[in-house]
Amino acid sequence: MMKTFCASVVLLCAAASAPSAADAPTLRDGYVFVGGHYETVNGRTAAVGQMFVEYHRPATITQPYPVVMVHGSAQTGVNFLGTPDGRPGWAQRFVEKGFAVYVVDQVGRGRSGDNPEAYGPYTRLQPSDLEDLYTGQETRNLFPQARLHTQWPGGPGVRGNPAFDQFFASQVPYLASAVKTEELVDPALADLLQTIGPAVLLTHSQAGVFGFAASDQHPDLVKAHVAVEPNGPPFFDIRFKGGADWWEKASDAPARAYGLTRVPLTFDPPIHTAGDLAIVQADRPTRADQIRCWLQREPARKLPNIAKVPTVIVTGEASFRATMDDCTSAFLEQAGARPDRLDLAAHDIHGNGHMMMLEANNIAVADAIIAWVEAHVAGKDDSKR
Repeated sequence: MMKTFCASVVLLCAAASAPSAADAPTLRDGYVFVGGHYETVNGRTAAVGQMFVEYHRPATITQPYPVVMVHGSAQTGVNFLGTPDGRPGWAQRFVEKGFAVYVVDQVGRGRSGDNPEAYGPYTRLQPSDLEDLYTGQETRNLFPQARLHTQWPGGPGVRGNPAFDQFFASQVPYLASAVKTEELVDPALADLLQTIGPAVLLTHSQAGVFGFAASDQHPDLVKAHVAVEPNGPPFFDIRFKGGADWWEKASDAPARAYGLTRVPLTFDPPIHTAGDLAIVQADRPTRADQIRCWLQREPARKLPNIAKVPTVIVTGEASFRATMDDCTSAFLEQAGARPDRLDLAAHDIHGNGHMMMLEANNIAVADAIIAWVEAHVAGKDDSKR
């Protein structure tokens, strides 16, 4: 493990043990940096690879494992700490339900610190990117489910809605290279798990790739993976354009060469390169208003490590991911895993878009996730919290 950096404020370091349950009354809230090392770039020495982790604990921890919350593209851990209209966030709700909670800022972003010299170029989202797909999709109608969106605070999430303006203010530049992002975040997340012990990973959007990589590399430390609308669909990105022919493949080059990720996964039979995976597109969608999935050509290689980790894919009724999460589930099933599906509409939770943790019914969504965790994650508490 690389030499890590301590947060002297709370006397924690990834190379040492995290606070034990006995420390909880005096160290209920704090932060720590995990991962990272010194590196000299262009004649200047800096810390690189470090990841900021904020933690919160209830007065009495009643759940067997902590929850690690990992945000998606252009976001930070702020997504889980509250809503843009001032209501409590998922982190608080999980603490109320007895979980120790760890909220990260991805390496190279937010409180983890940016570093273009070491990490490469950055990019950022425009307001229209968010309005089109994340918060105001009912005004754009680029995909069939868009018209069902009702849960953004104050109405459609477009410029001029105070909740949207607050949300856009929270957006930060992020690494242009998705491959580099995975190469940086995966080891830092592993350091965190090795520090706190086994945990439930709750990932959102882009962060799904980190959850699948951690499940593959450390199935003993990932007690469950809650994949909230994970990055997908398998292999290729798609582009929405509205109308009858409402989607298309964004590029002929795979966006996720290993199906779920851009970094290698443990397949059986083994593969030497991503090119060993034979890709085929389904002749028809799994159901109405879905894309046609790209899967492995049969006989499909298996993902034995990921198959060991209980996984649930959470999907909002009005999200653009509602068009493609079926494909992520189908890819996992083909590879020998049996992911659960938490279709919010099927649980009478309606109108949610991609940023469901910020929306008007965010606590109802959190409670549905908590119920799944409580039903599927049990056992001896061997975490360090």
